[in-house]
Amino acid sequence: MRIPRPIVYLIIVLFSCKPMTKKEKLTKSITETLQEQQAVFAVAFKDLSTGEEIYINEHETFHAASTMKTPVLIEVCKQVVAGKFSFTDSLIIHNEFKSIVDSSSYTLNQKEDSEQELYNHIGEKRSISSLAYDMIITSSNLATNMIIELVDARNVTSTMRALGAKDIQVLRGVEDEKAFEKGLNNTTTAYDLMVIFEKIAKGEAVNPEASRIMTDILLEQKFNEIIPAKLPPTVRVAHKTGNIVGVNHDSGIIFLPDDRKYVLVLLSKDAKDDKAAIAAMASVSEKIYQYVTSR
Repeated sequence: MRIPRPIVYLIIVLFSCKPMTKKEKLTKSITETLQEQQAVFAVAFKDLSTGEEIYINEHETFHAASTMKTPVLIEVCKQVVAGKFSFTDSLIIHNEFKSIVDSSSYTLNQKEDSEQELYNHIGEKRSISSLAYDMIITSSNLATNMIIELVDARNVTSTMRALGAKDIQVLRGVEDEKAFEKGLNNTTTAYDLMVIFEKIAKGEAVNPEASRIMTDILLEQKFNEIIPAKLPPTVRVAHKTGNIVGVNHDSGIIFLPDDRKYVLVLLSKDAKDDKAAIAAMASVSEKIYQYVTSR
């Protein structure tokens, strides 16, 4: 018996339309939320209890902004463990650094730094632990440049490769305008940030004690507009943000009250409306939290 062609097509469609899984529905919802914005986004999610992952543009390259400070923190801990210096050692606060282009001197603009108090103490001493803390929780550019000067950006990138982050590039400190003009910028991908935060979460970034120290610092983050913004206060987030005009990032470990945890990285660039892009990413974080906690 011949079946009319339209009925054949209908049968094929009916059998091929499988119900979407919860993960597929989540991915679709995330994509739709982000597509409402004029920006380029990337998402990397990994549930550390189940191994489940969601990726969107995970290998797209982004200006790292201040997310590069997490790799720098890892390198600090690595060199402390190696005995090169101690967290209690001190550095003299200074605001003169050398460009990676030609070694010419440049200074940071206090008014453009998210942490300005440190500039009032030029010439005084601060412990390496204090500077590392300021580098993360208030994203101090001055502290960051002093720390990068101490550990060497090339060592940071080398350590990222050893951890399995193949694309992160930490080339320089902040506000090296000559390097910026030549396109020599710190860059990252969502996937690579996920890799290093997973290492921290599992106690594999340097060693368990160093990973615990880094987590404790990251938990004190003062900028909470993206990943934690729409999460309950009982959820802890150890994370590092990054923001410049048109670029808004957040990356970290989310600790649930039942001891489960997951890694989430949200990156954006070319945003026409920074506030709207940030709000969209906060909504994505909320959707992922709801998905994880509904199981």
